[in-house]
Amino acid sequence: MSERRTTFLAAAALLATAACWGSTFFLIKDLLDRVPTLDFLAVRFGVASVALLVVAPKAIGRLSPVVRRHSLLLGVLYGVAQILQTAGLAHTPASVSGFVTGLYVVATPLFAAAILRTRIPPLTWAAVALATAGLGVLTLNGLSVGYGEAITFASALLYALHIVGLGAWSTAQDAIGMTILQIIVITLVCTLATVPDGIVLPETGRDWASVLYMALVVAAIGLLAQTWAQAHLPPTRSAIIMSMEPVFASFFAVWLGGEMITSRLLVGGGMVFVAMVAVELLPRRSIEGELPHIAV
Repeated sequence: MSERRTTFLAAAALLATAACWGSTFFLIKDLLDRVPTLDFLAVRFGVASVALLVVAPKAIGRLSPVVRRHSLLLGVLYGVAQILQTAGLAHTPASVSGFVTGLYVVATPLFAAAILRTRIPPLTWAAVALATAGLGVLTLNGLSVGYGEAITFASALLYALHIVGLGAWSTAQDAIGMTILQIIVITLVCTLATVPDGIVLPETGRDWASVLYMALVVAAIGLLAQTWAQAHLPPTRSAIIMSMEPVFASFFAVWLGGEMITSRLLVGGGMVFVAMVAVELLPRRSIEGELPHIAV
């Protein structure tokens, strides 16, 4: 497979992952009326772990000790980010949380430059700025900085570190094993956070259907797609593509949730979309150099 085709497929995989993430917002909003957030996360990633282990039981065993260590660290980053983002939602409006979480699109190139010594060209910074402004137009009705915003911003930084880590450490041949180990660690982190109060399970078939979709399609296949795709794409480019998540969330809210199309959706979503298209159409060398793979 040619490098150009592989890169295109990787970008398409990330875009599809962002669409899957966006499709869950209205499902989660409904489900969390009956199942506590951390309990939902523990069950969701637990189901994803079991499913992936059944499909590829030997994948983790094929990982080298170094790759296992990287996967453990990435799983902890993602799991703690999930908890912080969830805790932040209890103290800040969902729209503000969505914008602050989306700031990983800014933090990613900063971490890539500082940790990987990656040079981020002006054209890429322009796309990052456009995507960030678009997220603001799409989600914000006002912004105050308090406890909820602070811990949500901390989760955005952890998501950015996760994106940078995947860009530096993931390889196509290790994608399945890395995904399974990450999801197992995420399950353990979320379970440890909620087990003192006990775990509440979904009670109805409809709720279990939502959990299974979010576990198997969004968590398992989504993280696998992200891990594989980031073996072929620079971290900043990946972050800009994934910033389409709130755009897809708004699309599904209109299509399936009965919400109205607004000028904010059209303008903000359009800005994020233009940023993504621009970074995909720029010459490869003007986006970022070759991906460095670092050892820890």
